[in-house]
Amino acid sequence: MKVLILGSGGREHALAWKIAQSPKCDKLFIAPGNAGTAQVGINAPLNISDFKSIATFVLENQIDMVVVGSEAPLVEGIRDYFDAREDLSEVTLIGPSKAGALLEGSKDFAKDFMQKNAIPTAAYKTFTAGETLEGFRFLETMKPPYVLKADGLAAGKGVIICNKIEDARENLRQMLDDKKFGQASQKVVIEEFLDGIEVSVFVLTDGKSYLLLPEAKDYKRIGEGDTGPNTGGMGAVSPVPFADKAFMQKVEDRIIKPTILGLQKLNILYQGFVFFGLIKVGDEPFVIEYNCRLGDPESEVIIPRIKSDLTDLFAAVKHQKIHEYRVEFETSTATTVFLVSGGYPGDYQKGKEITGISETIGSLVFHAGTKSDGKKIVTDGGRVLAITSFGTGITEALAVSYKNAAVINFEGKYYRSDLGNDLL
Repeated sequence: MKVLILGSGGREHALAWKIAQSPKCDKLFIAPGNAGTAQVGINAPLNISDFKSIATFVLENQIDMVVVGSEAPLVEGIRDYFDAREDLSEVTLIGPSKAGALLEGSKDFAKDFMQKNAIPTAAYKTFTAGETLEGFRFLETMKPPYVLKADGLAAGKGVIICNKIEDARENLRQMLDDKKFGQASQKVVIEEFLDGIEVSVFVLTDGKSYLLLPEAKDYKRIGEGDTGPNTGGMGAVSPVPFADKAFMQKVEDRIIKPTILGLQKLNILYQGFVFFGLIKVGDEPFVIEYNCRLGDPESEVIIPRIKSDLTDLFAAVKHQKIHEYRVEFETSTATTVFLVSGGYPGDYQKGKEITGISETIGSLVFHAGTKSDGKKIVTDGGRVLAITSFGTGITEALAVSYKNAAVINFEGKYYRSDLGNDLL
């Protein structure tokens, strides 16, 4: 079997690392990939939004399976493009159609979907360009903190939480009138703030049935103690101690099953991952957001915990036989710590030489923002490397990750040293 993974981050390196272990995978390509994926497969210089070039590559290289790691091609309709071409009909593509990807591509669609399917979520209202004053009036009916979400994709940075109504008004004005997030903030969802602790839950679905994957907790804020602006994720932990059997039963009954049934009611054939960004308020789960792919940095802790062969599961998705499979998990705790570029999530420099990766002991090092210039590996993004380790608990696993975080170096290196403290 020949496999192509689309994307270039830590999630794609984790997927590539896992798929490369399958005895059924003869050849693995990652497009465009990074310096880490090049160690487990062949990087292909493709633009993941250029569907015609991807299709040509798939046909020329006799690719059997395409795993879409990143959300952008899914929201742009890569699944629909493949489905419309008879010469690509035999290719297994993991990822939903454009209609299914709206769960992530439009916050307004997702909130409306949840409301219609009685899925617990925060109260909300959506405003479009020209409705700024109406938005101001709605804010006055709410209690702080105020949550503003850009409707479309904003690279994980489209959610703003304000403690003062003056800041909320100014951010709403910037989003709607000044197009702070470009096309993504043509619509803005204002929703009530839910006070609780977050957890990410994942399923792989074939459109009828689903498999529940390991859950994880990620850390979005740049600063210690969950302070400062949001990032793409500074680290993650799996399993999550508070996501016990009783809580997860509520998640399945009230959220996962109604979501899969709701998609079926809309005649959307959804074949791929559904990421449920949840918050536990008291003992009750609420949906903060959906994503139409795996999370990052969550992938770097949940994929190493999956013992089953992913290629088998993906093949079952295409043929709607996922109900015939069970997923085996590693019971040990996995933690990942992200090393990021100085200045991230604001301005940062690229091209800084990375040393010490080969000197790490006892961790998996997943590359996110890296590239090779032939002789050395250099930084090529804000989030650079994810250091994943196993242990009998969070403290033991993190100790190994932090030990190796100190071994790896590049100019401006930064990481949070308080991950998992809220779970201990």
